[in-house]
Amino acid sequence: MKRFEGRTILVSAGADGLGLGICERFAAEGGTVVALDKSKEAIEAAQERNEAEFIRFEQVDLLDQKSVVECFTRLEADLKFDTLVNNAGGSLHTPRAFLEESDEDWDRLLALNVTAAVRLTRLVLPHMLEAGFGRIVNLGSKAGRYGSLFTGANYVAAKGAVQSMTLQLAQEFGPMGVTCNAVCPGAILTPRVERLLSERMTPEEREAAVLGIPVGRNGRVEDVTAAVAFLASEEASFITGQLLDVNGGQGMAS
Repeated sequence: MKRFEGRTILVSAGADGLGLGICERFAAEGGTVVALDKSKEAIEAAQERNEAEFIRFEQVDLLDQKSVVECFTRLEADLKFDTLVNNAGGSLHTPRAFLEESDEDWDRLLALNVTAAVRLTRLVLPHMLEAGFGRIVNLGSKAGRYGSLFTGANYVAAKGAVQSMTLQLAQEFGPMGVTCNAVCPGAILTPRVERLLSERMTPEEREAAVLGIPVGRNGRVEDVTAAVAFLASEEASFITGQLLDVNGGQGMAS
């Protein structure tokens, strides 16, 4: 399929894990893809992959507003983005126990998960409004929907904020041709999640958690990339303001 030919996609934290998988999926389907990432090492490793041959990587600290604006200004000189995937986020290995979380732990997670998404959305939306077309896909989390077995209240609250913002953006910009949805993954076994699970859960607890997933396994990167690509596609033109659970049935809502 070449669903994204003629489309220009911006992905935050796009040099490894879920972000890289998302970028590679869009590129494989013909999209022009720009990946923003802070890590020079991750970018260099990604550029060695055949699947990333046509992805443009930009090194930028998403928490540094000045650097983000400068990077985006440089990009928009020859690119007009119609799709934004706000993938940057994570728990940053801050404590799970609420009383052990410091103000700094809260500030860092809200900045990475929420503020970075706000800033990029604010920059990209004018391109979408000018074209009368846009797709915004935010990365939420099962944690932000149903709580978490291994991350703390700060991460849960941050992802909950991203998910609530998704609904408001969908309502505000739907009349201008822009849809906004969120994909809410469960435990997707990226290297980072593997490390966190191994630190915070015993093998027995991990086995019990998998037994509680109706489909009988943890998630894979491709489970999430397929959901993101669908919501960004023309096939999803009548879908907006939705929180799409990708957790194997571990959390369900009617």
